[in-house]
Amino acid sequence: MMNERIEAIMREAGGMILSAHPEKNSIRRKAGPANFVTDHDVRIQRFLIENLSRLFPGCGFYGEEDTEGNKRRIEGRVFFIDPIDGTTNFLFDYHNSCVSVGMADDGRMIAGWVYDPYTDQLWSAERGEGAKLNGQELRIEDKGIEEGIVAFGCARYNESDGIFDILPTLFNRSLSIRNGGSAAIDLCRIASGSNAAYVEMFLQPYDYAAASVIVEEAGGVIGSVDGKPITLNAGCSILAGTPEAVREIGRIVKDTEKKAY
Repeated sequence: MMNERIEAIMREAGGMILSAHPEKNSIRRKAGPANFVTDHDVRIQRFLIENLSRLFPGCGFYGEEDTEGNKRRIEGRVFFIDPIDGTTNFLFDYHNSCVSVGMADDGRMIAGWVYDPYTDQLWSAERGEGAKLNGQELRIEDKGIEEGIVAFGCARYNESDGIFDILPTLFNRSLSIRNGGSAAIDLCRIASGSNAAYVEMFLQPYDYAAASVIVEEAGGVIGSVDGKPITLNAGCSILAGTPEAVREIGRIVKDTEKKAY
């Protein structure tokens, strides 16, 4: 019952994306080049905080945007919120953005929901209960990158991004590579079998928190590029995918680093 109520909130938030029409006076720049926030990001995050607070009184929030209620603490029951993951896509009507909400308990992710309103796809997972897409259970096939698509992320506001050092090798060894512009969607596409892996050199917790549970509950793995666990109190690199794909990309990263020195 609680999951159904959260999914209803996710769908309503997604509807706010579909009905939004960003105008120049609603767009502001954040730190770094090509890093934007719109009034719609703030409005949707405020909506999520208000409605989730009613379901879970006293819970905390770690959201992307600077709004009331966003304390960015990880103690106790905490929701990690990205109101519009893929803001640049949203600005240019690219139709590849989503709402992402993850639930943690004392620093451990226990549930996640990611909703793409353009395709009406709602990924969800609860720890120990498996992952689902629109209610249908998901289970990945453990294939290597030579049998699948490798998605990657890059942002101009993340300086010294080493992603382009490994892309030639990923391109040559995989079926193809993709940059969709929404980390949460690309991570969830691992769970539903569209991507074999996803790699990005720096993301914030609200970018990957929800999808991390979905990936793991579908049988995938997720961690940082150096093999360490993801962090929730600060950002980190992300490497996720089938177990075999993650092993392969991990080796590619190490080999690329050795050649650089």
